[in-house]
Formats: sequence, C-alpha cells, structure tokens
Amino acid sequence: MSKNKSSAAAERVSPKTTEKRQKKRLSKKKLNLEISNSSAQESVEVINPIRRRQIMEREFSIGEKAVYPAQGVAEVVGIEEKSISGAKIRFYVLKILDTEMKIMVPTQKAEQVGLRKLASTGDIKKVMQILEDTEVQMDKQTWNRRYRGFMEKIKTGSLFDVAEVYRDLSRLKSGKTLSFGEKRMLDTARGLIVKELAIAQDKNEEKIESKLEQMFN
Repeated sequence: MSKNKSSAAAERVSPKTTEKRQKKRLSKKKLNLEISNSSAQESVEVINPIRRRQIMEREFSIGEKAVYPAQGVAEVVGIEEKSISGAKIRFYVLKILDTEMKIMVPTQKAEQVGLRKLASTGDIKKVMQILEDTEVQMDKQTWNRRYRGFMEKIKTGSLFDVAEVYRDLSRLKSGKTLSFGEKRMLDTARGLIVKELAIAQDKNEEKIESKLEQMFN
C-alpha cells in the first residue's frame, strides 16, 4: 500500500517542479565550473611568472655577467659539453673578473651552487637599506666565532649577506682594532659589493667605494 502511495506522489510532481530542479542543478554545476576555472586562472597568473623567473635565473648566455659565491662577478665566456661517465653534461665556463680565474659550472647545477644574476635596481635599494641600518645590535662573540659566521655569509653568494658582513665589520672597526682575519674579511666583503654595484649600475668602482666608505666615517 505504501509503495502505491509513493508511486502516486511521484506521479503528482508537476513538470514545472521538475524543470526548476533541473535548472537548479545546472546552475550549481555552472557555479562550480566558474569557481574551478577562476582558481585555475589565478594559479596560471600567480605561479607561471614565478616559474618563468626561476627558469630565467638558471639560464645564462655567453657574454652575460653572473655572480659566483665568494668569488664575485664573472663573465660567461663559453658553454661547453663534456662526456662524463658516458653522460653528456653542459657547463658554463666562467671567468672571474677580478682574478681572471676560470670556473666550470654544470648548467643543471647553476642554481644549486649559487650562481645568480647581477643585482637588480630593487636589490641595490635593499643593500643600501641594510648598510644604513643603525639599529642592528652587534654581538659579543669571540672574534673566531664571529669570523666563522661572517665566512658562512660570504659563502652564500647573497649580496644581502655580504652587505651585512661589510656593515658589521665596518662598525666594529670604528670601535676596536680588527684582527688580521677580520681585516681580510672586510676587504673581501667590500670588494664583492663594490664590483657588483659598479657593474650593475655601470658606474666607476672608485666612486662606489668612496660612497660606501663615507657611510661609516
């Protein structure tokens, strides 16, 4: 008996009600599709530029300037392919501008070893902010522990880390006599910053160095 009542109730559903339900389902599907498409579009707009930039940062052409960690600005003088253990590997051939030393870096490992593009205008502004920052507290570590910390920053190849080393040692120099190792570290940091800023801005190195030195006198 109950089955007959259910069947009768189903039969009494008007065509208009059925049509409304179908329209509601279609509307919901359309909304979900729009949300999905919107999310996909946002992913394309946000992620793709980042990926493109990462790819560009790993690629260098012959004649281009690049920065190698702890060695400074180099020129890509060649791209060579060598066979190692049966595998063909492409290398960037770099010539360090200050020493003319040549270094070969596997193209696929360029990002891993820290090879990077020259500082951009935004990077240079940040470097100047780091150098001008007077609120940074100087630590009271022993000179050898402090030296190791500075060395680690130099090895990263980051211009910002190098700027911190130059700033901190320049301040330290104004209050005490630096150890021999600290003096060499200061010279290294100064040389790395001056060379990159001069080439990135196409300016004279002496003027760049003079400007930086004035900030701590």
